[in-house]
Amino acid sequence: MAAAQSLPFTDQDVAEWDREGVVLIHDMFTPEECAAVRADFDKVFGRATGGDQALDKKQPGRIGAFHPSQFKTIEIVPMDCSPALNLIGVHPALIAFAKAALRTDAVHLYQAQAWAKFTGDSDYDQPFHADFVNHTLTVPSEDPVKNSVTIFSYFTDVTDAHGATHYVRRSDSARIAGPEATLNFDPEFQAGLQRDLAKVSRSAASPAGTSIAYTTDVYHRGTNLTAPNGHRYAFMACFKKAGDESIAFTPWAFHNARPWARIFNHATPEQLACFGVQPPGDPFWTETTLARAQARYPGWDLGPYRAALKG
Repeated sequence: MAAAQSLPFTDQDVAEWDREGVVLIHDMFTPEECAAVRADFDKVFGRATGGDQALDKKQPGRIGAFHPSQFKTIEIVPMDCSPALNLIGVHPALIAFAKAALRTDAVHLYQAQAWAKFTGDSDYDQPFHADFVNHTLTVPSEDPVKNSVTIFSYFTDVTDAHGATHYVRRSDSARIAGPEATLNFDPEFQAGLQRDLAKVSRSAASPAGTSIAYTTDVYHRGTNLTAPNGHRYAFMACFKKAGDESIAFTPWAFHNARPWARIFNHATPEQLACFGVQPPGDPFWTETTLARAQARYPGWDLGPYRAALKG
């Protein structure tokens, strides 16, 4: 599936993701889109400034560890803010990349969350890890298109002092260990694995508007924020092929108390389909289901769905 010329990524980007499991795409979003998303981050998290000193909890000789405090400033969609942040995870460019990478015409968004980090709130240094352990109950497929694609996007300029993600390309990690090595919890084994992966790792430090697309077998890690008063705004959107029940993270209906009208009132049918909403023309839609859906979301424009029913 070729990437359209008007999109902010190329066929070569898709090929690199397919080959290496990870690719950086600069200028995925315009400066105007980034500014609107940043304004929503400011509103949702209530601040844009971190502390003046970094928190360092690392043990000597260790790269990092997971701490609950690293994840305290995460919010899933929908959020009490404008459509800019609520719909950035289903931006047309992200949907297009996911479809191209997974070679399908129908993708499902199974994780979408805003992640703000602030200097001093936590020691954000993590060990290298692969995400498959909490995205599937099995293991990554040898066929990349049978996995999923995570698109992690920056909306502030991110240097290594602002917690840039570090990653290891698949061709480099293959010489060290497969993703299953992340399941070996022996401390000495992990210490050696982390040292070896660090030698071939790369920094994703990039300007606002950059996306890092990677799959669940790719080793990566979060790094600490050390910039005085620093902060980092990022958004994670995870896509799978529609109908792939082996991959999951967020059951959207479980979070029905969140402000879903913020999404339904502004999203296109293609964007809503990424959340699992039946598209126009699907047999699910009848006069009764349309009336009930309108009652649940009075501001939802059901015109395309009604037109497909009449057609």
